[in-house]
Amino acid sequence: TPGSKRMVGTGPGGRCSALGRCSIVDYHGNVLYDKYVRPCQPVTDFRTPWSGIRRHHLHNAVPFAQAQEEILAILEGKVVVGHSIYNDFEVLNMDHPSHMVRDTSTTRHLQHLAGFPHGRRSSLKLLANKLLNRRIQAGRRGHCSVEDALAALDLYKLVQGAWEQEMERRLGDEPTVHPMDHYMQDEFWPDEVLTDGL
Repeated sequence: TPGSKRMVGTGPGGRCSALGRCSIVDYHGNVLYDKYVRPCQPVTDFRTPWSGIRRHHLHNAVPFAQAQEEILAILEGKVVVGHSIYNDFEVLNMDHPSHMVRDTSTTRHLQHLAGFPHGRRSSLKLLANKLLNRRIQAGRRGHCSVEDALAALDLYKLVQGAWEQEMERRLGDEPTVHPMDHYMQDEFWPDEVLTDGL
């Protein structure tokens, strides 16, 4: 389940990060979740050049507690793909089993494919440009979390075979993901996702 989030700032000078938007897509690129989120504390910096979020986006946004519950229900038991994904987990106050996480910012497979030095952390924008020939995060309206989630998904797919083999070797003989013919099929989705038509 590739996901991406956008942060806004709360507190003095907007220095505290809070979730402002979350987007989740399935393996096939279908959007499962894409909602603006109202933080628990008043927003003091919308960080629009990076977040793409403006004041009016949060007028009818879902409260953080509701969004957190909805997001955790979707991600439970799923392999989660994202770029610097542990930042997303932190802002959601969630723990996800490490063997069920694929962070495109840290895998050596993408660095190798891009011809970058081992151990280097590359931005999603740079990897998407180099490996997908795709320009993201380029508009004046700020980053789009759906666009970022799709880029992380497509980067994962480039190295999926080698990455999953590596994970299986690390964990022993137990498969780390559902077989591909079951990957993110609706039988694994929470009922709310199916009924909401997201």
